[in-house]
Amino acid sequence: MTPPAPHPHSGCNEPLADASLIACPDCDLMQRIPAAPPGASVRCPRCDKELWRHRVDSQNRTLALSLAALVLYIIANTLPMLGLSAVGHAAETTVVGGAIQLWHDDNQIVAVLVLFAAVIAPALQIGLQLLILLGCLFERPPLWVGHLLRHQPFTQTWCMIEVMMIGVLVALTKIAEYATVIPGLALFSLGALIFVLAAMQSSFDPREVWNRVTWAEATTRPGQEAVR
Repeated sequence: MTPPAPHPHSGCNEPLADASLIACPDCDLMQRIPAAPPGASVRCPRCDKELWRHRVDSQNRTLALSLAALVLYIIANTLPMLGLSAVGHAAETTVVGGAIQLWHDDNQIVAVLVLFAAVIAPALQIGLQLLILLGCLFERPPLWVGHLLRHQPFTQTWCMIEVMMIGVLVALTKIAEYATVIPGLALFSLGALIFVLAAMQSSFDPREVWNRVTWAEATTRPGQEAVR
């Protein structure tokens, strides 16, 4: 029996064996990533976009920072952030409580933005980072690690704790003459969380994870055989 003729495009859409060959995300220039010493960065020769920075022990350092960020996040969202005392009355609030109060004051849009940017987005950023690093504990990280890695930049973009902190500090300077302000432990935790998240993002090397993630072609899809 005559074997079927090969598909005319059977050689298309195949991965290249050279893992160092990448396209610049800004100008699409194809180039190879050279070896770089620890701490050095590789930039695109056309647009000067940073393509990769050699980070030493990236996964272990990022995991430690992610666990520290998780502890600070729990403290910042469970303990009081600010306390006010005036005319014999005292009150205190948390980050979530502030968003709820904005909602009750008919500032629904601001309340949703504060809740998302200061509570939900940081939780997603820390959670996705931990899941990615835990998935990297496998000898060959599963495909879902790659899916999470694709969506991680979205959480980093919308995490705006520092913007909320600036607003809180501005408000404190305005009400300091009328009431006694009592900073809570959550306020200091939020301040520390800003720097820990920045360090976590700076120490993480996504290229190292991408090089280990299981390829989609290596998994069996419905109605298809696994590509070998």
